[in-house]
Amino acid sequence: MTKIETVPTDAGEARITWHTASRARRVLALGHGAGGGIEARDLAALAAALPDRGVTVALVEQPWRVAGKKVAPAPKTLDTGWRGLWPALAAPGLPVVAGGRSAGARVACRTGAELGAAAVLALSFPLHPPGRPESSRAAELLGTGLPTLVVQGGNDPFGRPEEFPAGGTYELVEIPHGDHGFAVAKRAPVGQDEAVGRIVASVAEWLAALR
Repeated sequence: MTKIETVPTDAGEARITWHTASRARRVLALGHGAGGGIEARDLAALAAALPDRGVTVALVEQPWRVAGKKVAPAPKTLDTGWRGLWPALAAPGLPVVAGGRSAGARVACRTGAELGAAAVLALSFPLHPPGRPESSRAAELLGTGLPTLVVQGGNDPFGRPEEFPAGGTYELVEIPHGDHGFAVAKRAPVGQDEAVGRIVASVAEWLAALR
């Protein structure tokens, strides 16, 4: 079942598209990146597949996106929007896993523990700007204080899997040949459907193992 909910926040009006499981055990809240919306291939695939596995997926559109703006605001404003809609995400009374892709992953990492999330899912975590590994955002990932899963494309210019630091509470799953949007080249030995299938399977397995 799909339902759209509008939520007022201090950063403006946000929107949640609920993909509800009939016998949900938890909620997976997913925010979008700075360059796209909830139609991203990974977000859409998880929303389509996980409700049948007992996970309600809430796709979150930040206020700037709802307002039709083209450029994302500062991280502080993104965090404000996420905090404002968190009560709606928690309203079903189920454990909530905070997640998102790219900028949305950073928001989940920064705010998860504060908001009482059960865990954090970081899709295409932007470890650094392309070509600037010295500008690392690893502290956000290492500082979640929660069980954290990173799903990262093998060819992501924002941080390849081998660039991620050792230690911390996170696990990392590589999607071979995937770029920042998990797209794979036609010449790659892994097809696009297979790559997306790996994302769904990895996330589903991790969610099922959470306590």
